[in-house]
Formats: sequence, structure tokens, C-alpha cells
Amino acid sequence: MDDIILKHAALCDEVWHAGDVGDISVLEKLQEVKTTIAVFGNIDDSTVRKLIPEHQIFTSEGVQVWMTHIGGKPGNYATPVRAQLKTNPPALFICGHSHICSVQFDKTHNMLYMNPGAAGKHGFHHMRTMLRFQVDRGKISGLEVIELGKRTG
Repeated sequence: MDDIILKHAALCDEVWHAGDVGDISVLEKLQEVKTTIAVFGNIDDSTVRKLIPEHQIFTSEGVQVWMTHIGGKPGNYATPVRAQLKTNPPALFICGHSHICSVQFDKTHNMLYMNPGAAGKHGFHHMRTMLRFQVDRGKISGLEVIELGKRTG
């Protein structure tokens, strides 16, 4: 966690974290700045897993959102989520895990897919990224990819 992440988080109404929190202090720092909705990722220990779920399904400003860490990507969704996406897709599906920033409309499921990449300093990604967007009256708009600089760890 560094100041640039907190600076960008402070500009939002809420922070949505798509997993691989790492240390519980990351969540605590984000929650000091803004309301934070998070899911655990595959690197998260039992302390983190006791505090946040694997999946968050909620409605924000009229948009049904499903956020999970290991969800796959359009055309290759993870086995545990495929059936629910087929029968009850959200309007917005947010995943982490790949560390690859990606946003695309999935025509098959009539939903927007987002992966914010990775904002952390450790991992295999080269550029640290976040996504910022507006959700208002059932519409998603104003999408920005925020580059936080090169990964250092």
C-alpha cells in the first residue's frame, strides 16, 4: 500500500478490491479512506479470508455487480462461475487474479467484464494499474485506467 493508491481511492465514493489483499493492513488503510467492498484472493491468508468473502454480489446504483478473484475472462471463465454466469449474469463482472488490466463487453452474457490488473508492488505484472468509473442510474460510464507506475518488487 502506498500513498498514490490512497490518493486515488480518496477520489472515489467506494473502493472495490478484487482480491489478493495480501495483508489485512491494506484493507484497514483503504477503509480509513473510503467504504471498501473486497473479496479474498488466492494469496490471502486465513486472517483475510475470515473478514471478507470469496464472492461479493451486490447492486450499486441500479447495476448488478458480481466481484470475485478467480473468475477467468470472456470466452474462458473459471469452472466455478460458469454455470451462474450462464443462468444469472450480472451487468458487471469484476475479477482479479491475472494481473492483466482488461475491460471488455461480453456479448454472450450481455455483461461488462473488468479486471483492474494489479496495484501492488509485488507480483509478475510490469505496470501497476487501477480502474475508476462511475455507476449512476443503471449505467456505467467514465471508465479510466489509472497507471500507478512500474512494479518495484
